[in-house]
Formats: sequence, structure tokens, C-alpha cells
Amino acid sequence: MRRRAFLATAGALTVLGATPAFAGGRRVLHVCPGDSVQAAVDAVTGAGWTIVVHPGTYREVVNIPADKVGLTLRGATRDPRDAVIVFDRANGTRKPDGSGTYGTAGSATFTSAARGLTVHGLTLANDWLRADHPDITGTQAVAAYVTGDRSSFTRVRLVAHQDTLFADTTALTAFDRQYYRDCYIEGDVDFVFGRATAVFERCHFHTLDRDVAFKPEGMVFAPSTARANPHGFLAVRSRVTSGAEDGAYKIARPWVPSYETTAWPSLVVRETELGPGIDAVAPYVDMRAAYPWQSMRFREYRDTGPGAEITVPENRPQLTDTEAASHTRAVYLGDWRP
Repeated sequence: MRRRAFLATAGALTVLGATPAFAGGRRVLHVCPGDSVQAAVDAVTGAGWTIVVHPGTYREVVNIPADKVGLTLRGATRDPRDAVIVFDRANGTRKPDGSGTYGTAGSATFTSAARGLTVHGLTLANDWLRADHPDITGTQAVAAYVTGDRSSFTRVRLVAHQDTLFADTTALTAFDRQYYRDCYIEGDVDFVFGRATAVFERCHFHTLDRDVAFKPEGMVFAPSTARANPHGFLAVRSRVTSGAEDGAYKIARPWVPSYETTAWPSLVVRETELGPGIDAVAPYVDMRAAYPWQSMRFREYRDTGPGAEITVPENRPQLTDTEAASHTRAVYLGDWRP
């Protein structure tokens, strides 16, 4: 595996200084190369701020705490590849203070617990590589760890390997909602996972080729939906492509965490193009034998492409037309219309 090169567009920018600057008296802060996105987050007070990130690569960890309600982060251009927030640490990376390792959530480049977060036109990445750290066994390396109700991402690139997007909730009993539209999400093992109610609309999921001798090489989804939550992950009008050989990936496996053994993972993939990288014969697999995927809430509806071919019907549970009416963006997000 090679480390990705994140290339930012060069241009004639007006550098606003070493610290974020106000724009026209509005609640807007601009971040330019040499500035810190985290410094801008720390500078906002109250709800409704916008942080505009100008083209550049910002190698830092960004943490948006719960009190930054209604915050918007957006790229300054139309291309999310222009503004990149990236860092490189994994679950098993040791903390500098010697207090242990970061853990999966702590490995994230971007973390948010704020309600009403909006992210638009950015790349969020974790470029930690297994090959560079053969001594580390905790290889989860998260690009974005998101909790907080009404979190919205549009035209965002989420790039990593294992556990790219941790779409979670603020508490075991919370049903926080997240919405992803026109996003690009790339990874290998369980790279979209967590217990949030999350809708992925018109998103592009891309699986990476791994230099391993076993199959599957990975899974796209690993939901851990709470049993009491009627809605888990919904992928609608999206597509799945692959850099790996045909049939090397599964759609999903259920994640039942040791700290929440009552979880009942839920995933619906509907009207989505599944490329040949998905194993059409057996598209789901167990994470642990005690929690077989067949007992989970995994369903499909009107998917297309070679990875959606139904050759073994019992391995491809389908929604009926009546059932499909309950698995839409509007139903999952309720009174929220992002």
C-alpha cells in the first residue's frame, strides 16, 4: 500500500494572517495555508458560525466539541480535493504522554460531537498505513468520527483504509441522525461503521486493493445499530466500485460491540449500483459466529450491477415494495430536512 499524495490546488490567495479572520462582519472565519482549522473552531462562540477552508493541506487533528452547535465547515472552492484535512494515527498508535494508545475513536483525524454540524466540499483523511507500522496490531485509522444529531455532509471526500467513517451516536440510547449526499468514501475493512441513523444518498463507495492472500479483503459497512432504533444505515441511489479483483469484497458484516451486546445491526442498500468487486454469491459475512448476519436487519431493494446479481436468493434478503416505503430518507430523518 502506498501513502496517498494529497494535492491541493495552487492559486492566488489572499492570506488573512496567522490566525482566522472575520469576513465582512458576518459570523465567518477564513482559514488559509499556514493557519489552523482547529484554531478557527476554538475561536467560534455561539451557534451559527461558518469556517471557510481555503485550498491547502492542513496536517492536524480537528475536534469539534458539543458546544459548537450549528457550525458549518466548507471548502472555499467547488472541488473537495482542494482543501484537505489529514493526519496519520491508528488505534494502536501510542500517545506521546505514555498513557496508552489512542483507540479507534481516538485515531480520528476529524471528530465532531456537535448538533447541527454541516460539512461541505472538503477532504477528511487519515493516511496512516499498515505497511509502515508492522509492529502495530490495532490498525483501525479513522478519517472522521461523527456523533451529534443532524450532522450533514455534502460533497465531502472521506479517505482512509480501515474504519474510514465512524458514524456513531452521542450515547448508547441516542438515535442521532446523519446525512451524507454526493460524498466519496474510500477504504477497505469495515470502512463505514457505527450505530448512527445514517442516510447515504448518491454517494460513491470505493474499496481498495489489499496485498493479502485471503478473501474477503474487506467489507463496506459494519453497522452496530441499537436494538431499539428502527433505522440504521440506508444507502440509496449510490454506487460501489473497487480497486480490487472481482468478488473480493462483501457489502457488510454486523458489528455487535462487546460494550453493547444487545445491538441489532440494520442496513438497507437500495437502488444502488454494485460493481463486480462485491461478492454477488455471498455478499454478507459474520464478524463473530455468535451473531450471524442472517439474524440481522440486512436488506436490499432494486440494486443493479454485477455485484447485485441474485444467484443464491437466501444470501440476498430483499425488501418488498411495501417494506421499501419505510426505508427512505424522509422516514429515517423524520422532522429533519437537510
